[in-house]
Amino acid sequence: MAAAQKESWRSGLGFVLAAAGSAVGLGNLWGFAYRASQGGGGSFVLLYVLIVLVICLPVLVAEMVLGRSTGRSPLLAPVQAAGRDWRPMGWLFVVAAVGILAFYAILMGWTAQTLFFSIFVGLPSNMDEATLFFDAISGGNSALAGQAFSLLLTALVVAAGVQAGIERLSRWALPLLFLLLVALAIWAGTLPGAMDGYRTFLLRWDGLQLLNITTIRNAFSQAFFSIGTGIGSIMAYAAYLNRRAPVPQEAVAVVGLDTAVGLLAGMLTFPVVISFGLGDAVSESTIGTIFLALPTGLASIGETGQIVALAFFSLAYLAAITSSVSLLEVPVASLMDGLNWSRSKATWISAAVIFVLGLPAAADLEVLGAMDALFGGVLLIAGGLLIAVLMGWVVPRRFLDDLKDSEVTTPATSGLILFFLRWVSPVVISAGLVISVVDLLRNWT
Repeated sequence: MAAAQKESWRSGLGFVLAAAGSAVGLGNLWGFAYRASQGGGGSFVLLYVLIVLVICLPVLVAEMVLGRSTGRSPLLAPVQAAGRDWRPMGWLFVVAAVGILAFYAILMGWTAQTLFFSIFVGLPSNMDEATLFFDAISGGNSALAGQAFSLLLTALVVAAGVQAGIERLSRWALPLLFLLLVALAIWAGTLPGAMDGYRTFLLRWDGLQLLNITTIRNAFSQAFFSIGTGIGSIMAYAAYLNRRAPVPQEAVAVVGLDTAVGLLAGMLTFPVVISFGLGDAVSESTIGTIFLALPTGLASIGETGQIVALAFFSLAYLAAITSSVSLLEVPVASLMDGLNWSRSKATWISAAVIFVLGLPAAADLEVLGAMDALFGGVLLIAGGLLIAVLMGWVVPRRFLDDLKDSEVTTPATSGLILFFLRWVSPVVISAGLVISVVDLLRNWT
């Protein structure tokens, strides 16, 4: 048996928190608000929730089953389940996870430096100061230092192992993340523009956006990136699961926690946007809002703003590192499983390679955006489609047999999930994938 499979979760709660941590990231905290503001508010939220419940949840269950039933890494799980013809699927998972972490570590570095700046220097008093600060952290040695620091922290957690590293981080980071988010959402509700914020973004309805291909692409990208299915991270975690763990119930818990974070983030974001007059900024750029407009807006309310900035960027970094750990686990588990490397060797070599691959994105924001769209959008959705086809059509018996081991998963529940996996998910995901590719090519050309 490969070294990767000698480990296991201490408890089901540990797995749920780690999987939820994988799902909860920077995309929930600000990407949700940015995409909702572009996509008609409530109409975008409706699309997002429908995609999560009807598409992502069945695929998430299937990904967990694939990982647990094979006990293999994302690279080799498809081969173990259906033969060597499915090896490209395993490589897709590794490429997607590595590609996402390559640019994600850069965003983490910016977040860490903004947190440091807000503590020891203070917030920028105007947009000119904010622009100078962002130019400093997003280029040159500062960008590389932040990227390296974030990958170092991520690697230290992953190298420590499943229980001592990943599960230990998740057990304290997720509760703290929720505590900070709830506190900030309550504070945002006291701002003068709170109700206008809810009304303008969350409660705004634009039915035409339901047919807008950019809005549909954004909803698919947000759902898949937010839940984290199609990358292989959840599959890697599920390989360490107990055979009797109630997979569908745990998948519902992960999706519920992730969606709750997204909605709570909206309850924080939208009042702040209106109160500080950031409407134009949030519609133009996620980066411009979180690293330029938000710190400048918070500076206008003095010490309270500095405290809120400290809490917000601490929250953002916690969310980011729980996600980055799960992304790094994909190549690490694959190297352990495929080459029988030690966890330490696989971790540090993977982190070094990812650092090098991220250098172009660290030097050019357009490259970073393209990597986000490709790895964090198209490849993610393609991975979800392949999981649905594999588990729904190629090896459905493996899917049903694995779920039989759980005492709380009834045959009716398994059959219903399989129905969606076979007849709904592939069709809708295929449509989302085509729309995403067409819209990206249109934008790039």
